[in-house]
Amino acid sequence: MTSADTADLFSPDLLRVRVVEWQAPGPVAKAAVAMSGMEAMCAIRDGRLPPPPMAKLIGFRMSVVEPERIVMKLDPHESLENTIGLLHGATAAALLDTAMGCAVSTVQPAGQTSVTLDLKLAYLRPLSVRSGTIVAEGKIIKLGRQTSYTEGFIRDGKGNLAVHATATFSMIAEGPKMKQEAK
Repeated sequence: MTSADTADLFSPDLLRVRVVEWQAPGPVAKAAVAMSGMEAMCAIRDGRLPPPPMAKLIGFRMSVVEPERIVMKLDPHESLENTIGLLHGATAAALLDTAMGCAVSTVQPAGQTSVTLDLKLAYLRPLSVRSGTIVAEGKIIKLGRQTSYTEGFIRDGKGNLAVHATATFSMIAEGPKMKQEAK
């Protein structure tokens, strides 16, 4: 490929712009800390609490909230693609980390939260904008006092399994630092 060929790649006709808006997460966290995890997840799903900035950036939304289970949906868009025309693997990682973490949240009382300790993904088939609506499901495998184990799945628009994941979450109680950061 010559420099003349690559110059065309920077043509204004090929330029895309995407504007992302989100609510400041601090006040949302302050409001959510008074709710149980289930209440907070339902509030996000139902639009009573704004979704986290990452959800707005990638474009996924919560569609199902049940005890120990969350389902997220994403209509894939070009801005998530890599240079070979497939969705970047980080898209699946963010979706599954969120779905599995939110599944843990559904059983936590007000003031308790969790944080990802590890996340393992197996990419089974590629995803692209042609995949249709992508569905990510997170479920609790074992809920513990200090650590919890989860499993996640991403399916393409035809229901084919594309990504499988497992993750471990550390269960943490709200501390003074979290209260201060939420202000």
